[in-house]
Amino acid sequence: MKIETIQVGELKTNCYLIIVNDKCIIVDPGSDFEIIKNKIKQLKLTPIAIFITHYHFDHIGSLNECIKEYNIKVFDYQSYIDDKTEFQIDDLKFYIIAFPGHKNDLVAFYFKDYKIMFIGDFVFKNDIGRCDLAYGNFTEMLNSIKKLKQYPVDITLYPGHGEITYLKDEIKNNQYFKN
Repeated sequence: MKIETIQVGELKTNCYLIIVNDKCIIVDPGSDFEIIKNKIKQLKLTPIAIFITHYHFDHIGSLNECIKEYNIKVFDYQSYIDDKTEFQIDDLKFYIIAFPGHKNDLVAFYFKDYKIMFIGDFVFKNDIGRCDLAYGNFTEMLNSIKKLKQYPVDITLYPGHGEITYLKDEIKNNQYFKN
């Protein structure tokens, strides 16, 4: 598995391409569809799914264009069953995990075999996503952090903005993880 990061839009949202062989999953196709499309074409990839961590405008700006262009399935909070249900696309196995707080529909995509989690605006390096926007809730955020701390500490976290981080570093350095 290889991961390409494409920063899109005025908020520099991380749109990720999860690449396996010549196929990819598009994670959070924010705005700038042409940039996303050109990167997929440049890398000679065939998109096989779209993952949406949550429905804020900066994470879904190109969603309809991606669906129209590639005619592929969208996985999001509506796909969520429970934290233990394993999904599979081709050879990739993953879990959809609910982490409300920043927004009530926020889910993460966890690739256990690769120790990778795409977390949207739930956790950033040494910070968390805002809880003061519509459908945000700080108490739910704290409960989600407690739940995240139960996962293996060697997971790499891919946030919706900024650089990647590691669960072990967030447990050690992030003030919101201290409780």
